[in-house]
Amino acid sequence: MAAALFMLAAGAQAQGLKSPGAGKSKGSDASISRALDATVQPSGRQLPAAGPRSADYIVAVVNSEPITNNEVRARMARVAQNVSEQGGQLPPQSELARQVLERLIVERVQLQEASDTGLKVDDLTVNQAMDNVARQNSTDLPGLLSRLKAEGLSEAQFRAEIRNQMIMQRVREREVDGKVKVSEADIDRFLKEQKRPGEAAASAMVDLGHILIVVPENASPAVVAEREAKAKQAAEAARKNPDFIAAVREFSDVPNGQGGGSMGMRPMSEYPELFAKQVGSAATGSIVGPFRSDAGFHVLKVLSKSQSGAPVYITQNHARHILLVVDKNLTEAQAAKRLEDYKRRVESGQATFQQLAQEFSKDGSARNGGDLGWSSPGQFVPEFERVLDGLQPGQISNPVVSRFGVHLIQLIERRQEKLTEREQREMVRNVVRERKAEQDYETWLKELRGKAFVEYREPPQ
Repeated sequence: MAAALFMLAAGAQAQGLKSPGAGKSKGSDASISRALDATVQPSGRQLPAAGPRSADYIVAVVNSEPITNNEVRARMARVAQNVSEQGGQLPPQSELARQVLERLIVERVQLQEASDTGLKVDDLTVNQAMDNVARQNSTDLPGLLSRLKAEGLSEAQFRAEIRNQMIMQRVREREVDGKVKVSEADIDRFLKEQKRPGEAAASAMVDLGHILIVVPENASPAVVAEREAKAKQAAEAARKNPDFIAAVREFSDVPNGQGGGSMGMRPMSEYPELFAKQVGSAATGSIVGPFRSDAGFHVLKVLSKSQSGAPVYITQNHARHILLVVDKNLTEAQAAKRLEDYKRRVESGQATFQQLAQEFSKDGSARNGGDLGWSSPGQFVPEFERVLDGLQPGQISNPVVSRFGVHLIQLIERRQEKLTEREQREMVRNVVRERKAEQDYETWLKELRGKAFVEYREPPQ
């Protein structure tokens, strides 16, 4: 996210929770799966050893590119640490090594696919991602790098892992997400499935706002008490002020308050199990929490909630933007520098946002001064929407990198709106699209893996 650490460190996964749809596997298998997928995060303690250290050697070759024993050992150590923190149970060492090696092979073929097609991630995007990881861990970048160094991960290794994660995300966006189509029949089928007997609670469409108060690992009782007190203050502020985003911006440890405005309208079953359990039958507008997870204390607001066929009220944003498209003549860093200048000119009164959008934006909205109209949750790509949700009316963002280019975003106004039946179907379309994208991504990975030449050598140890 992340951004949001775009898709790397933002959202539920980066907060120690399962991402939507991840609650279908149980027990240690789920813990291992999440650990294998985890983005680099500091733990505050030394990485566990993966066995007696031996001379490095090649364990597999993927399309002529080697994977070494030390690479497998390093990933095994991180997986073991993550599973331990989640209270899971590791498989036998040989099975863990096999799983880790297979995951590294799948990652390698994705990175090779990106390289073969010229897909890259600019240093600007990596820098933003690193800053977001630092903020998410309640520190600055030097503090984060110091903690990672103590755990045996250099800045160069950290940058490389962040870059690789973002490259794989962009490959997925290009090869899978951008090609997913959802028909009216798909929506009808989904709605029919949600009406099955006994699934009323799971089928409720819910949009949650979220405040996270991070509790550092191995925190002292005094620190935990201080964090809990802050969470209680956040909940009280959210109950008194109908503008939940104001409380998010003031209290939440999620980077820039991202995601606090809306986590997206989706079935309750697609939220983390902990959230679903806490929200239960809470009515629209209710503040839930604070409650505790491994990540810290959470406060939720039920922004909207409805069974199929009932009225749905959601938070909508009216925004405009300037889009600069990255190509061989314009890097992400150069685009960001231009947009920073545009922001300065607007804030100093030298130009209006609309004028600059009409003159420079490469989006179809340019002729309307960059105006995007009213948008509902899920309408924009996550990296754009997370930043938009964190803005106050009239505020202009810093440059934001997305799959389309680099944006400058201004929130014009925000409102609560009752959705029409057609708009409700469009929100369901987003949910179905996410599900299909996950299924298509798994299929695509299997096909990509199947086309790769993989030579296994000595087994990892």
